[in-house]
Amino acid sequence: MTLTIENGWLDKAQKKPSPFYNQRPTNDVSLLVIHNISLPAGEFGHTYIDDLFLGNLDCDAHQTFKELEGLEVSAHFLIRRNGEITQFVNCDERAWHAGVSEFEGRSGCNDFSIGIELEGADTCNYEDTQYQSLLILTQAIIKAYPAITTERIIGHCHIAPVRKTDPGPYFDWQYYLSALS
Repeated sequence: MTLTIENGWLDKAQKKPSPFYNQRPTNDVSLLVIHNISLPAGEFGHTYIDDLFLGNLDCDAHQTFKELEGLEVSAHFLIRRNGEITQFVNCDERAWHAGVSEFEGRSGCNDFSIGIELEGADTCNYEDTQYQSLLILTQAIIKAYPAITTERIIGHCHIAPVRKTDPGPYFDWQYYLSALS
C-alpha cells in the first residue's frame, strides 16, 4: 500500500482534527519524532488517546487521568496496535507533541517536526502491523517533506532526554531505519 500526503493531510488516514495546534513560525518541516502513548498506562484499545488529543478526555474515567486535567496536547498521527492510522493535525501546522525539546542546538522541536504516536509503552514490544504502518507513513512523510531524512528521524527520548523515554527500549530502531533504506 502507498500513502500520499497532500496539503498536509494523509489520504488514507482517519481524520479527527484536534483543537490543539497552531501555525508554525516557518515552513521548515525537517524532523520526525516517534513517541509512544497508552491511556491508562500500559492499556490499549481504548478511545482515551483520541479523547485526550481532541480535548474530550473524561478525567474521572481513571484515577491516573487527574494529572491530565487541562492538558492541551496533540500529535500529527497515532498508529494503533492494529496498524490503523489516525491524523489529528495537518502536517503543515504545529502539533503540540514535543514540549520542551532540542535537536542539534535548535529548541522548540514542535516548530519544525511531525509527531507520530505509537499506541504502546516503554515496557512492551510494538506490533508488526504498527511497524508496517509506520514505514509506509514515514515514506509518505519523507516524500512530502524531503528535508526529513533518516538522520532526522528520532525518538522523543532524543530531544527531551531528561523528561522522556519514548518510544522506549522495545522500539526496534535498527529494523525501522534499515527498512526505510
